[in-house]
Amino acid sequence: MVAASLVAIGLLARARQKRHERDSEALADAVEQNLHVPLTLHPVIDPDICIGSMSCLSACPEGDILGLVDGKAVLINAIACIGHGKCALECPVDAIQLVFGTAQRGQHLPEVDEFFESSRPGVFIAGELGGMGLIRNAIGQGLRVAEHLDSRLAKGRPTGKRLDVLVVGGGPAGLATALGLKKAQRSFEVLDQDSVGGAIAHYPRQKVVMTEPAVLPFYGKLGKKLISKEELLEAWQEALAKAQVTVREKVQVLGIEGEDGDFTVQTTQGEVRARKVVLATGRSGTPRKLGVPGAELEKVAYHLVDPTQYQGKRVLVVGGGDSALEAAIALATESSASVALSYRNEAFGKCREANKRRFAELVQAGKVRAFMGSQVREVRPDAVVLETQGKRKALANDFVIACLGGELPTEFLEKLGVGLQRHFGTAPGASFESGEPGAHRRTRDEVEKRKQRVLALGLFVLGAVTMVALSVVGARYYSLTRLERLRSPMHAFLKPAGPWGHGVGIVATAFMMSNFLYSMRKRWQRLKGAGPIRRWLTFHQFVGFMSPLVIAFHAAFQSNNSIATATSVSLIIVVVTGVIGRFVYGLVPTSDGRTNELADVVSRWERLKGRIDPLLEGVTNVTPVRALLSRATAPPPGGSLFAFLWRMPFEARSTRAQLHRIGAHFPSHDHFREFKAAFWKLDRLRTQVGFYRSLKRLLSVWRLLHAVLAIVLVVMIAAHIGLSIFLGYKWIFS
Repeated sequence: MVAASLVAIGLLARARQKRHERDSEALADAVEQNLHVPLTLHPVIDPDICIGSMSCLSACPEGDILGLVDGKAVLINAIACIGHGKCALECPVDAIQLVFGTAQRGQHLPEVDEFFESSRPGVFIAGELGGMGLIRNAIGQGLRVAEHLDSRLAKGRPTGKRLDVLVVGGGPAGLATALGLKKAQRSFEVLDQDSVGGAIAHYPRQKVVMTEPAVLPFYGKLGKKLISKEELLEAWQEALAKAQVTVREKVQVLGIEGEDGDFTVQTTQGEVRARKVVLATGRSGTPRKLGVPGAELEKVAYHLVDPTQYQGKRVLVVGGGDSALEAAIALATESSASVALSYRNEAFGKCREANKRRFAELVQAGKVRAFMGSQVREVRPDAVVLETQGKRKALANDFVIACLGGELPTEFLEKLGVGLQRHFGTAPGASFESGEPGAHRRTRDEVEKRKQRVLALGLFVLGAVTMVALSVVGARYYSLTRLERLRSPMHAFLKPAGPWGHGVGIVATAFMMSNFLYSMRKRWQRLKGAGPIRRWLTFHQFVGFMSPLVIAFHAAFQSNNSIATATSVSLIIVVVTGVIGRFVYGLVPTSDGRTNELADVVSRWERLKGRIDPLLEGVTNVTPVRALLSRATAPPPGGSLFAFLWRMPFEARSTRAQLHRIGAHFPSHDHFREFKAAFWKLDRLRTQVGFYRSLKRLLSVWRLLHAVLAIVLVVMIAAHIGLSIFLGYKWIFS
């Protein structure tokens, strides 16, 4: 059994090492191609908290967005991340936070609080306009805005022609807000400058717009995993019809006057009065323009709706994102158009792998011409001028479709009095603190944390009551010696093979096996989303702590055979490794932590290395001094903690000897004493760095021991049960 366990640990360690190597290489490639900086809402993983459960890795519907490096989750394919947020929900220890922007690349967005209220009181931002480009997230955000508005607005019908809420935008966020308000029986209107569906209505036919289901009021669950444009629009129309909600189309908002509680909204079809306003306009209304001579010609469009309208025409698609590739693919496969694509970079980055593969197939088949590393310099009535490597070339052309994304309607928002802020890695709603009444209310995250604390307290009370009950039943018996127990009248009932002891053992075994529910919740796709995973981990910890205690009562605090002893030892090791992984592993700082102790140590070490050079002035023989310094400034050697601790005294003795020898090279004793003090400080910081890294490496094996010994434990329990039945202890089956 020991040999099999060691083999299993070795295989798991090798598998994790291969995963580390693969993901490290993928991350290095992304950095080299400048694809490591996310474009929108994305996860940030705190390495000081992450325990490497890997539950988050398989949660993302978009595929391999996260990876595992040094036992920690890392954002690998950042450019393809579209902010699903599933990874954060599947993290059992709250190590993942969704943020906008990064330290390298800021993101300009409207200021909103945790309830999506902008800096102008009473005006709310929902959906893509606030950075939520994902349809499912926009729907959820719209529903939360409606829920919050219902709680903020006074009950009762509004007087006169003043609405409770005016919703501007008929896309996913705006329609979800409207359906939520309808469910709450609030008065509202929905305006859209185009048509129902917003930007979705202009997507190419049969374009997949959602990769996971969502729930709509008055409709129910969109059950399919992959949902096309037509299916989503049909679901919206059905929901609007059931809710008896009408969207006023072709109405553009010009301005908002008044204040919170009494707004007058100026539109192209007159004024609308409302107590609150929700802006869910998205960014499609302000597409990013080509900005070259001829871009104003009618032949230039900024989205593809129907590929068949370009039959037999020469079409150039401009862009390198999913919308550009999908437009080129649709034109090449659904029409007889002659298709070309121009993209400024040499390789595609921010698009799905499926689109990349399909596009490459069409290029290889000669159905699409790809002009990579090119830029449009001029649009003519019958041609387009492209520049590649400083050379310009005219390409015969009938139509241009520029899929360049949308721009934030900055002027429009400033006109409405909505403040903007550039985000450098801040969470949604964290940039603006509203002073309005209700801003102090608990957010959903705070509510969930409160439920988590209540669950933990409830399980603690349950465990305490269980321990007290078990103790009361056999307190006098368990305090007796082995010989005294044999003479006790309680022995037949409380011994491990007795009715009580055997019954406790059976219940404890079933209870202990429930610990694998957490593993099933992490790995079984059908259980993904079945309640917050943090609650499952809390129950997992409860079972882990309670199991050895309850088993001790079953064994009557004695061990009478080798199988029982081995089972108990395995159980204790499983619990100890679990405690290390959950509570100790994250306490040891890592060099890539955000605000941890090791990062500070490394920083001080680097600063001191730069300050020690001036102390070498006047030294008669600098070569041995430099040799000694090179050892103190070199990165700490790798290896185990035991090797590190073994080397420490020998290295310290060698260092002292070398310091003694170089003292004569300094111009004065005071000069040497100053150098020696700085050197020992430098060496001490290097030792700290090495210690932390070695300790982290040692503790990282907790997962391997925990997983393998958990399986060994199951085998030992099965053997224990089999032996009990073989010996005739099967009263429960009688």
